This record gives sequence, structure tokens and C-alpha cells, in this order.
Amino acid sequence: MWRPIVTEPAAFDPASLIARELDLTPARVEAVVRLLDEGNTVPFIARYRKEATGSLDETRIREVEERRAYLSELDARRRTILETIEAQGKLDRRLRSLIEGCTTKTALEDLYLPFKPKRRTRASMARDRGLEPLARRILDQPAEGRPRSEARAFVDPEQGVADVDAALAGARDICAEQVAESAGIRAMVRERYSRRGKLVSVVGKGKEAEGQKFRDYFDFSEPVGTIPSHRYLALQRGEAEGVLKLKIVVDDESLPGRVTRMAEVRRQSPFAGDLTAASEDALRRLIAPGVESDVRAGLKERSDLAAVEIFASNLRNLLLAAPLGGKPVVGIDPGLRTGCKCVFVSGIGAYEAGMLFNLVRGRQVLEQGEKAFVAFVRRHRPGAVAVGNGTGGREAEAFVRRCLKEAGLDDIVVVPVSEAGASVYSASPAAIEEFPDLDLTVRGAISIARRLQDPLAELVKIDPRAIGVGQYQHDVQQALLARKLDEVVESCVNRVGVELGTASAALLARVAGIGPKTAVNIVRWREAHGGFRSRRQLLEVKGLGKKAFQQAAGFLRVRESDNPLDASAVHPERYGLVRRIARDMGLGLGQLAGDPELPDRIDIARYAGDGVGEPTLRDIVEELKKPGRDPRDEFVPPAFREDVQTIEDLKPGMTLEGVVTNVTGFGAFVDVGVHRDGLVHISQLADRYVRDPAEVVAAGDRITVRVLDVDLERGRISFSAKQAPDAGKS
Repeated sequence: MWRPIVTEPAAFDPASLIARELDLTPARVEAVVRLLDEGNTVPFIARYRKEATGSLDETRIREVEERRAYLSELDARRRTILETIEAQGKLDRRLRSLIEGCTTKTALEDLYLPFKPKRRTRASMARDRGLEPLARRILDQPAEGRPRSEARAFVDPEQGVADVDAALAGARDICAEQVAESAGIRAMVRERYSRRGKLVSVVGKGKEAEGQKFRDYFDFSEPVGTIPSHRYLALQRGEAEGVLKLKIVVDDESLPGRVTRMAEVRRQSPFAGDLTAASEDALRRLIAPGVESDVRAGLKERSDLAAVEIFASNLRNLLLAAPLGGKPVVGIDPGLRTGCKCVFVSGIGAYEAGMLFNLVRGRQVLEQGEKAFVAFVRRHRPGAVAVGNGTGGREAEAFVRRCLKEAGLDDIVVVPVSEAGASVYSASPAAIEEFPDLDLTVRGAISIARRLQDPLAELVKIDPRAIGVGQYQHDVQQALLARKLDEVVESCVNRVGVELGTASAALLARVAGIGPKTAVNIVRWREAHGGFRSRRQLLEVKGLGKKAFQQAAGFLRVRESDNPLDASAVHPERYGLVRRIARDMGLGLGQLAGDPELPDRIDIARYAGDGVGEPTLRDIVEELKKPGRDPRDEFVPPAFREDVQTIEDLKPGMTLEGVVTNVTGFGAFVDVGVHRDGLVHISQLADRYVRDPAEVVAAGDRITVRVLDVDLERGRISFSAKQAPDAGKS
């Protein structure tokens, strides 16, 4: 995470500044910036340009990319501000130096505030009445003078200055605005609000009944500096719904005095009282509301970033969940009213057959469904049955298990599969184009089956925001969320690699260097030519030039190629090097690639040079041992208790195996097969202190939990992952 650094005024040097903020060497930052400017993608840079960046990973490269974008925007705004102030004839050397030294947008806008075009204010009206000279006397704080006598000269009823008091009041309005526009004073007050402020929440009048879900915040306060992301987002949602009223309160009696001192009030001056009053008015009326908005905006930004990072982590774990692999699967989209849609898909995810069975239309219909389902399974012999976990999911799962057991087919594994986002895909143009003649729910069953075979390949077809990867998804900046989740999808796809012969256009579009249009062209070329026989054939695809080939080739796998390296993550630009290594060892490529021991004999030092260093050579060695290896874990089905079907079946003290579905800042949600996830609060995640839930659990983890409490009225379940107090005792 970057941290702002106060700098002396200097020429704009983003690489140097980023290096200091991110604690990197300037050379590494400059290399990343150069590679990005050359049109290289982040996955490509991280994987295939390690020598240039010093082996920076994707996270660090994206940090450089984001800070460069921020600083570029900052510099563009700086240039606009300098031009504007210069056009006003008010840009002196000191002001230019201060503006050029800004490293945050907030500091820059503070400096620009006095020169910014304003709507009509009390101060501007006072200036129109000719009171600026009197205001100047107050601001100058002379040692001698008579404020009321001097103010008498400005009384002019025709100009709206009825008397001496009105003249002094107008002059103080001008002074208050000038005090409020002091960058130093605003920065000081903002710092006090950030460090010493408390966010206070109270329930709105008459909102107690309708706002019960926010009752924990009806009378609540927490320091601004420590309030966690999830709590601030919850408070903000309560405010947006009109239930809560929020305010930042600063318990600092010295603050008005600090503002007065910074406004340079001189006690001996006869105008001291007027400037003191103007300064206090500036703090109360002009500075505090703006600073409170700034601090709350900062809180929101901080909360959004923290929440989005959690969402991104959850999504990454879901996308990288262990795949069942290329086994045929029966997928079931459960339904109680409309019946359960059942499909069979081949090992490569192709739809081959479908059927329907009902669970709630009487015994005769149920028995017919049992016979039909068993016959369907016997005919197609799937490796597994994937059952959607939506409404009717547990009933459908119990039905399937009973049918398979009675038919002697209980060697077929039955797996509950998340339906999150499945309906979005089922109604999407891509699904309609692939299955124009199938019902929406049948497409959903196909998606459920494919999710079990390869979660990554299927989930990339859905907007990441529809997958349900965190709390308060709709409360954070949607552009930020979309960008971060898209980065996660891109990262996961390129980490795993993509089979060029079978990948969908949606999956291909996420490969580095390939967009949606080129992905469609790849699929069309594949269909027209019967598949790819080598990576080089990609250059024959319309719209895929040398640059796109360079970025994408290493992440694409061609199993049918005569060149074994085409099925690996070795980049084509290193094929010549690998051939040379094999030749020097007296081996053929086919002998070296795929042997678990021979690559370890490669003398890495001998082949370093010409832009190839130890990091790349070690990657090549590891890839030659297991070409195109899948980095994901082996698939292990969850084991839910068959006697626990609904929330009513849960009792305090029960021990269950569950699957982590979501990780938040305050704990983890766990599915134990009762249609409602339960919460393991952060305080119950481990027998030790846990600062961040992500330290101990991740989405997709299988963990053992103990039921602490079941709130049937609110549908809430509380779990503990701690060892039971009497565990281990005899």
C-alpha cells in the first residue's frame, strides 16, 4: 500500500516518487513504466520480463500502474491550475513552487481554493459593498486603530451597509473566507478530524421500527482512524436508507485557538477581536463542514479499497477452486414448483441430453422421477452429479443420493455447486447464442455442471460482480470494484493457462493481449480449420498481430501440437534456447519436456545472457518437468451431514464440516448445507488472536465448525472454528 510522502518542490518525476512511496528501486519502477508504455500487459510482464523488473509480481506491478495513473492525473490537474492562476496574474514563484511540490490531489486543491471561481458568497457580497479595505485592516492586525470609528466610513444604506455593526460583520465575512482558504489551516483541521475525530451515529426520529437491522448503530461512536471498512459501509448504508444520521465530532477544545493562532491574531491589536471572531466563524461555518466531507470521503475511499481487496481475494479463491477435470457430469438446476432440470454434459462441457424430475407432486410422480433419473444416469455414466445450491438444492441433493444408493451407483460423487450468478449467465447473449433452443433453466443446469468441471472456465462468462464475493458489494465504487475484479479474473486465467482447442470466447478474451473481438475470431478460425496444431497458427487469426501473439502465446496451450513446448508455459521467444539446451544435453525436445528429473541437470549459469537470467531459466526448468501443469489443488468433494438439511436441524454444540463461501473484515461465512450461510466471527476463527480473517481462511476452504447459536427469527447462524473447550479430554 502506498503512503504519501511530503516532498520539497521539484520537477515532476513519477518514477522516482513511486519508487519512494512503494519502497522500490527507481530502476525497477522505470522498467515497469517502460514496459507498460510499450503496450505490454501486467501478466506478461510479471511472467516473462522478470529480469527487467527484478521479479516483481503482478500485485506490485499493478501498484506501480495505479500510482502512475494517479500521478499522471495529478500532474494534468496541476498544469491546469498553474495555467488558470497565471492567467489571473497571481502566480508568483513561491506559489508555483508549492503547487509543483504537491503529491496529493487534496493538497493541490487546497492551494487552488483561493483562486477557484466561486458562487456568490457572504464574502463576495461584502466585497461588492466595498468592505474589502476594512477587511484588510482586520487581517493586517495593526498595532493602532479604532475599528468602529474606521467602520463608520463604510456605512452606506444604499449599498446594504446599514450601520457600523453591518460594516464590521461584512468585513469579518471577508476575513473568514480568507482564513478558510488557507491551505495550512485546512490541512491542520483535516489532520485533527482524521486523528482525533469520532464518527457518531444516531437513529433518525421515528425510524426505530423500520431500521431494526441497524439497531447496533442507533447510539454508536468509533474513532475515525480505526473504524473498519465493513462497519463504515454498514453505517453509510443506514444513512442512505434514512435510518441513521452520521456526524464526525472532534473533542478538541484547542482547535479554535490553533486556527486563531495560524490566522496570526495579534493580541495587542485593536482589531484582534474581529479577526478572532472571523477565525472562529471560518472554522465553524466554512472549514469544518468541508473538512468533514473530505474526511468522510477519505473514509469511504479507504473502506472501498479495503472491501474491494476482500472481494478480490474471495473471487480469486473461487476462480482457482479445484476443478473436477475432464469428466462427464450431470448438472441439476433444482426447482420445487417447476421441477428439477437435469442435463448431461461431456468431459469437454458439451451438452448432450436432458430430463426433468419433480419432488413435490405426489408419490407417484416422485417414483417416476426416481426411475427416470436412474435410467438417465445409467445411460450416460457421469463421473459426478453437480446440484445447484439454490432453493430446493438440499432436497434435490438428498433425492439424488438416495437414488444412486438404491441403484448401486453410490460410487458417483454428488457435489453441491454454488448457483451465484448462474441466472445472469443463463439469460446472457452468449448463453442464448450457444443454446438458442434450450430453456433458460436448462442453460442454468449446464452452467452448474460446467462449474464443477472447471470453475474458472465457467465463471469467466459472468460479470464478476454477479458472483457474490463479498458484503456491501453495491455500496462501494462500482468502477473501482469492476476494475479490481476484472484484474483478478485476468490474473487467474493467465496463471492457470487456457486450452486453445476447447476454450470459449469468454475465456480466451481474458488471456493477456486478447480482447473479446479477437477471442471470437480465434473460435471462428478454430471451427473453420478443425482446431489449432501449433501456437504459430494464431498469427493466421484475423486481428491477432505480432504484439498480441507475444502477449498471449505463453498463456495458451496446444496439446495437439508436434512441438511439446506448445503445451507448456515456455514462451515461444525461448524455444530456440530450449532446443539448444536439449541439443547440448544430447536429448530431443520430447525427451526433455515432461521428464521430472532431466531438467534439474540443466546448468543454468551456462545459459544466462542475452536478456535471459536466472529467474526465467528457473521458470523454464520447472515448466519442463510438468509442461502446462495446472496450479490448482486436487478436487475433494465437501462432506455435508445428511441429517442436517435446514436451519431448524441445527442445534448449539453440533460439530459440522462446512465450506467457506465468503470472507469479510469481521469474519467468514460458512455453508454447512442448510441453505443459509452461518457466520464465524473473527473472534471465533482460531484459538489465537486473528487480526485479519484472510490470515486463516479463504473462500472455498473446508473447515470444521461448531454451532454456537441459531436465531430462527432473523435466520442467523453463529459458528465457532475454535477447538471445543473439552476437546482432547478423556
